[in-house]
Amino acid sequence: MNEPVRFLIVGAGSRGAIHAQAIAALGGRARVVGVAEPREDRRRWFAEEHGLARDRCFADWALPLRGPRFADAVVIATPDRLHLAPTLAFAEAGFHVLLEKPMAPSVDGCRRIVETVERQGVLFAVCHVLRYAPYTLELKALIDSGAIGHPVSVQHLEPVGYWHQAHSFVRGNWRNEAGSGCMLLAKCCHDVDWLSHVMGALPARVSSFGSLTHFRPERAPSGATERCGDCPVEPECPYSAGRIYGRLYREGCRGWPLDVLTLDVSPEGIEEALRQGPYGRCVYRCDNDVVDHQVVNLEFDSGTTGSFTMTAFTRPGVQRQTTVFGTAGELRCDGRRLEVYDFLSERVRVREVSAGTDEPSHAGGDQAMVSDFVEAVARNDPSRLVSGAAETLATHLAVFAAEHARRTGQVIEVAGFAEPGARSPSRPRRGTAPRSRSSCASSDPGSSRGSPSTPGGDPAWRPRT
Repeated sequence: MNEPVRFLIVGAGSRGAIHAQAIAALGGRARVVGVAEPREDRRRWFAEEHGLARDRCFADWALPLRGPRFADAVVIATPDRLHLAPTLAFAEAGFHVLLEKPMAPSVDGCRRIVETVERQGVLFAVCHVLRYAPYTLELKALIDSGAIGHPVSVQHLEPVGYWHQAHSFVRGNWRNEAGSGCMLLAKCCHDVDWLSHVMGALPARVSSFGSLTHFRPERAPSGATERCGDCPVEPECPYSAGRIYGRLYREGCRGWPLDVLTLDVSPEGIEEALRQGPYGRCVYRCDNDVVDHQVVNLEFDSGTTGSFTMTAFTRPGVQRQTTVFGTAGELRCDGRRLEVYDFLSERVRVREVSAGTDEPSHAGGDQAMVSDFVEAVARNDPSRLVSGAAETLATHLAVFAAEHARRTGQVIEVAGFAEPGARSPSRPRRGTAPRSRSSCASSDPGSSRGSPSTPGGDPAWRPRT
């Protein structure tokens, strides 16, 4: 394909806007040609940013499918619970699909997506951007080269950060399972997938522990009110919305997370958003129910093991931290710096890796992922996609199984976590990816509808932000 790859963006929230910017940064290789976004102000802003004609801007994702086709590929960046219906519809129509993670908030939804894209033969990737980050490429190359011998176990930390947790998972769009999914799926399917990728093996057994410990009504300081703006104890609260967003503005932030609050990223616009909107609520008086800390233990199908910790209670700006233990050495990585300790020489080699901030650019992974997807479409080359359908389904299954393990206190066999008699697509490695239903999973809007090309879910859906 010599012409630029043409993209329709479905959902112009924060993530949709970031992917669109990455597409635009590729110059003549790709361009954004349309948007589907129900919020008029956001749709108008996005159209101005990308110079879109009015007839390429839609309030409903199904509308572009009813007219002449004008795009080669689609980015699905709707809220998690509304991934399924548009993904099925666009894949059925022959569009190549770049889908925000997670695939869907239910195992059945994930399976339907994989079955559809494989049947239709379209190129498909999930936005597991950590796989594409420069430090991941370096780390994976070191492991594969035998620099630490055979990897035996791995420790991995996802330090969410105290104000990021408050922003996204207490006040924000991923605060409760009914609106999105469990924390492990919404935030950390990244990490479970990434661990499988770097270890070169799929999770076989999992256990998990965690809970919502702090952001609860009974934890509220005495005298705390419903909103930060009129709270007498606000000056002493580290989760004060005014403190968090005011500091970010003073430090020069004009994008994420401030543009999630309002498109008017000014002191007046932010103040109004905090006075009226969800991001000005007291963190102890929200309708959140997702966990604020969780650990997952993994046994991979290679016999290697892993431990993963997610916690809200870390300082901001800290990168994910990983240690891989091998038979001939140890490898440590924090997203910017790789250290390899060799058992034989007892020396440490250090390699610095260029990286951006973890949020929202994911250490350079966003741009690299979009670039690879564009190359895959332009050359019709699925080998460029390292986050394709089958393996993504396998790591999603591990996430659903781990959340079930957390709720039940069991050690769960991922391969046995299945609905009786269900047919499963093939796994990329030995064994099968079983069909299952997790207690984390909720029904997908649109999953019971007759036609995948009809709008699925709430007509006032809010794009992923």
